[in-house]
Amino acid sequence: MKIEVYSPTIRRKEMDAVLTAMVEDRIGPGEHTQFLVSTAKEHLGFDFCLALRSPAVALELALEALGAEKGRGVIVSALSPLYYERVIRTMGLVPLYCDTSMDLPLMSQAKIQAFMSSNPLCMIYHETLGYVGETDYAAELGIPVIVDASQSFGSALGEKKAGCSGTFGILGLEERDMITSGGGALLYARTRRDGSLLRDLGELPPEYSLPDMNAAMAAVQFRESGKNLEKRREIAAVYRNASLQTRHRHFTQKEEFEYNNYVFSLVIETGAKDVKAYARRKEIIVEEAFDATLSGSGVIPAAQCPGASSLALRTLLFPLYPRLASSHAEKVAKLVMTLP
Repeated sequence: MKIEVYSPTIRRKEMDAVLTAMVEDRIGPGEHTQFLVSTAKEHLGFDFCLALRSPAVALELALEALGAEKGRGVIVSALSPLYYERVIRTMGLVPLYCDTSMDLPLMSQAKIQAFMSSNPLCMIYHETLGYVGETDYAAELGIPVIVDASQSFGSALGEKKAGCSGTFGILGLEERDMITSGGGALLYARTRRDGSLLRDLGELPPEYSLPDMNAAMAAVQFRESGKNLEKRREIAAVYRNASLQTRHRHFTQKEEFEYNNYVFSLVIETGAKDVKAYARRKEIIVEEAFDATLSGSGVIPAAQCPGASSLALRTLLFPLYPRLASSHAEKVAKLVMTLP
């Protein structure tokens, strides 16, 4: 049996919650969706939140709340998800592709600063692969920030928890996000002032809102997030020890950074294709980390964002998720230890 890179964290509690929602008189947005928002508030500390059907809808509404004007630029990381491009262009805005560093798959202050002369509408800061970067300087630049914590929920940089900075936060609930409901997203604002921008959007059609079945699953995952993070930490520690015997490198983290272990990634110093082929012979799936990003999919020419392009070619992901069996984790660790 092949060991996949991702597997949604769905256990008996999640299934029971979904079944409970299904047997009630309504399965559209309702009490379970409201309960999800109150549960998420305990973890994220926001003032106001919208539970929505997809991250794309969340991004669209966030840009609308910021007063999107056609032709204005939006700063995005070259390693952002592909849907960013479609949403931004559909709204008549212009994506401004920002390169990443080689130490972390994140935009740096210096690289962001270079776009300020174009008077951008905002910056969308995708906390890629669960890593958290500094965004406080954006206030000095006078630019709103939308922080995407879909992959970084549970991480922290010092006292700052992932997704708890910026004007708005987006927490995707898709299959490969840290909290999953099979689809959906939370769009939230931490302060009352920023929350008023979302309230001013008015009442949304029910087709925009997250259905109860999805919300019921996500609420359980919030409650179980501590256990899931601990399981990820245990598996990642085994992998990391194994990787110290290889020539491949990890992303460089600050001492005060607490990682959620969203994935186990390595920047391959030899040939990524050789590593993938070697893993397949061991019945272990290894994937490119950034194949579904703006840079990795070829939307952005390599010469425009060389740092992101290099990472897209060389960064691989190995199986890591809370439901991974101990025997499978040991098998992956042996693979990591013997990588070509």
